[in-house]
Amino acid sequence: MSDLSVSKLSPLAGYVLVEPAENVTKTKSGIILPGNDNEKPQYGKVIAVGDSIWESGVKEITCPVKVGAQVIFKKWGGNEFKVGDKEYTFIKFEDLLAQIK
Repeated sequence: MSDLSVSKLSPLAGYVLVEPAENVTKTKSGIILPGNDNEKPQYGKVIAVGDSIWESGVKEITCPVKVGAQVIFKKWGGNEFKVGDKEYTFIKFEDLLAQIK
């Protein structure tokens, strides 16, 4: 999959593709923050949105956010996927906690 790019990824129904924010290990003034290397941010930017899903075949559940939205998601939610050097996360609609406005 050497020709794979994030623009070719289209989440399946019930999922969004999020580009997680970068882990900040330094303050604006240049102070290095210890111990943050393993802690991944729980927020990021929505890159792509999957189709609606149907609950019990009668209730349509649409995606609560649009492409470009900044979102907060569950700590253990989603599946990570790497494209080149960048890591992305596929997250279920139900694992989104908030939209940052």
